[in-house]
Amino acid sequence: MLLGFALLPERAASRPAQEARPDPVPAFHAALPPGPLPATLGPSLFTNVVVQNAYAIAARVKKILYQQPCYCHCDRSQGHGSLLDCFAGKHASGCDVCIREGFYAYEQSRKGQTAAQIRTGIEHGEWQQVDMTKYQAPLPLN
Repeated sequence: MLLGFALLPERAASRPAQEARPDPVPAFHAALPPGPLPATLGPSLFTNVVVQNAYAIAARVKKILYQQPCYCHCDRSQGHGSLLDCFAGKHASGCDVCIREGFYAYEQSRKGQTAAQIRTGIEHGEWQQVDMTKYQAPLPLN
């Protein structure tokens, strides 16, 4: 048994844990800022019903979105600091990842999940399971 261990390549036994992990979590804020949050764009700016619903919902859960990473990695390509930034501009209107994460955050917040719990779900890819069919018709205003 000891002989088998001795034959392992040295670097395999001493590889840092970080190297074994996939990409790091994209940018997010762990807490809310002291001042106001950025406004989201108005849903009426868009013609696609799903996009309109995504922006309407984003306005309702800005505090949650501010504390979420976005796995389209717009933190790298666009300099975004959180998922909220996607909805403060037009980026989310053309990004399925942003839209699904926004709907996921909304649904989980309605179930009583905290921003940290929602973030854990997003990090585990649970946003990919959002049923998009329920967002294909206009949502109620409340």
